[in-house]
Amino acid sequence: MEDPTTFAIMLVLAAALLHALWNAMIKGSSDRVLAMGLINLGHFLPSLIVVFLYLPPAREAWPFLAASTGIHFFYYGFLLLAYRFGDLSHVYPIARGVAPVMVAFGAQLFAGEFLPPVAWAGILLVSFGIGTLFLDRRNGKIPPNAVIAAVLTGITIAAYSIADGMGVRASGSPLGYIGWLFVLESIAGFGFLFYRRKILSDVSLKRYAIGLSGGLISGLAYGLAIYAKNLTTLGTVSAIRESSVIIAALIGVFWFGERPWQLRLIAAVIVACGVILLAASA
Repeated sequence: MEDPTTFAIMLVLAAALLHALWNAMIKGSSDRVLAMGLINLGHFLPSLIVVFLYLPPAREAWPFLAASTGIHFFYYGFLLLAYRFGDLSHVYPIARGVAPVMVAFGAQLFAGEFLPPVAWAGILLVSFGIGTLFLDRRNGKIPPNAVIAAVLTGITIAAYSIADGMGVRASGSPLGYIGWLFVLESIAGFGFLFYRRKILSDVSLKRYAIGLSGGLISGLAYGLAIYAKNLTTLGTVSAIRESSVIIAALIGVFWFGERPWQLRLIAAVIVACGVILLAASA
């Protein structure tokens, strides 16, 4: 039988790729609020099927489920602000890089998990790579609105990661937990669509299809990450998941043509080294 930790790492790496893809879809959209609403709607439909197929979470998991749902509402808002003010290859690594150390500390404080020294070295190296992006200057200035929104996004990522990691373990039904999380999260998506209700009749079927497919990608990405938290430590899942910053940096530089590119790619390489260290310690 395959080692559960190895299987978890494979799941999280797949989740990282999918997460970078749906974020690129948001950044590249001409109407990000509409795109976010459609992506959330894409969560809703398949999650209803999951809810009916699997047992609901145990009573002990519902406080975590409620907390994660509320935190996700703030996450979506901060993410939209970050992409309004900054580039994908700049904002995404900062937002994702803030989370690992915070999750590791939170998991140690609330879940009693203690990572080995090599894992801490990997987490700190990931965070150092992200920290270099604070030196990323545009016209001689660091874009403050983008950085602030990215940091706030990272804080919410850490918060919901801890809540979901503890919730899925208390649930007794990991897939039931994931299904209910996406159903509840979809409230935000309906809110985004209501905000854009005046233009919905003019939106093309192709745009609806792209948005809904983005929702399937997003849901699968986070579903894989949550399930992996049932197999290995929260800090390990969170930090390996941050390998998505490499993919996002490459998409930003080569697909969107974002500049300056040198520092962003160097930061991605540093993050990759941290991820390798962390994976080796698992």
